[in-house]
Amino acid sequence: MDYRNVGSSGLKIGALSLGAWLSYGHKGTGQEALASIHRAVELGANFIDVADVYAEGRAESLVGKAIKTMKRSDLVISTKAFFPFSDNINDRGLSRKHLFESVEASLRRLDTEYVDLFFCHRFDPETPLDETVRAIDDLIRQGKILYWGTSNWKPEQLDAAVEVVKATGAHRPIVEQPLYNLLDRSNVEGALEAAVERHGMGLVPYSPLASGVLTGKYNDGIPEGSRATTVDADWFNRGLSTERISRARAFSGLAREIGTTPGALAIAWVLRNPFVTSAITGATRPEQVDQNFAALDVTITAEVNARLEEIFG
Repeated sequence: MDYRNVGSSGLKIGALSLGAWLSYGHKGTGQEALASIHRAVELGANFIDVADVYAEGRAESLVGKAIKTMKRSDLVISTKAFFPFSDNINDRGLSRKHLFESVEASLRRLDTEYVDLFFCHRFDPETPLDETVRAIDDLIRQGKILYWGTSNWKPEQLDAAVEVVKATGAHRPIVEQPLYNLLDRSNVEGALEAAVERHGMGLVPYSPLASGVLTGKYNDGIPEGSRATTVDADWFNRGLSTERISRARAFSGLAREIGTTPGALAIAWVLRNPFVTSAITGATRPEQVDQNFAALDVTITAEVNARLEEIFG
């Protein structure tokens, strides 16, 4: 495993990590999910990414169960808050009240005394940024979180957060978690890369396989039992456009030609970005962990990269 610093901070995480979104806490994901977490750690992963709303808190509980047999200091565990967790009007957003209560609830579900990384899951236009930054800083000073970052924030929002940090002397954000893969590039390349470089932040992208599209599994339709049949169909099918599937088919052919799998090649491409600290992968079974981690053995030559740009540029 290649371990990289998260931005300019001293925290190091593996180039490949494991995410709980859509993978853990859902029906039928119990024992295999535990086994997949253990397998990823065996292969050198030390970062496990969760959020309070993943499977309505059950993902955090499952990860908490998985890590009880491990040395806590060997792991980097994250969680997030922003989205509504109940009908309570204050059980959402990035207010001081919600952040304090959400972190406490996450710590109980994870059965741990602290989380290494805490993400503001989205930008909250209804809460003063000063309130959010100060609340997170207080949680850091209490030892309940060690570092913080953002997820799906825009460059100008990161700039504004860092200005508050400078004005208040608070701890700065060290990481941004965006959607990033060969099919979804425009939100990262350019302005966001410049912002994280400006602020000494790293990137830990999610969905490097575009929810499975870049594995080729949807090249000939939607297989029974695939993720497309278990999540909101309208949401998922927006990612299965004719153009995206056409590109995925061409990509699958290239991967076979160079002797690897489409999934491994897609993840290896994400890791080539110099701003990426770790690619967050999803796996519900141990064999899927092995397939994803094969990306560490893939070398993308200049010629292969040029062909990728022909397909996706």
